[in-house]
Amino acid sequence: DLYLEVHFAPHSLYRVEGRDVFLTLPLAPWEAALGATVHAPTPTGAVEVKIPPGSQSGRKLRLKGRGIPDHPAGDLYLVLEVVLPTADTERARRIYHTMARELSFNPRQALGV
Repeated sequence: DLYLEVHFAPHSLYRVEGRDVFLTLPLAPWEAALGATVHAPTPTGAVEVKIPPGSQSGRKLRLKGRGIPDHPAGDLYLVLEVVLPTADTERARRIYHTMARELSFNPRQALGV
């Protein structure tokens, strides 16, 4: 019998755990809140992925069988990360101020503050 142990070099996009592959997928706030179809890179080429409305950072979407080939193949997990646009223009700051006024949102509510 011959047994091989394979080690993967670190990659700038992907992280491997066992047979599963993980990719952090950046999303705009409106894509996460409203849902969207976005392109995501995979080791075998880009795919279109439907982002469910109301998605939060940290949510994992599984692409079954798109991980490391084996019997059975691993899965590819897209770990969603909501990325905020910078408020580096007057217009952007106005939009953020409007959101602060119009949306009753306390991101620290679960902390009791």
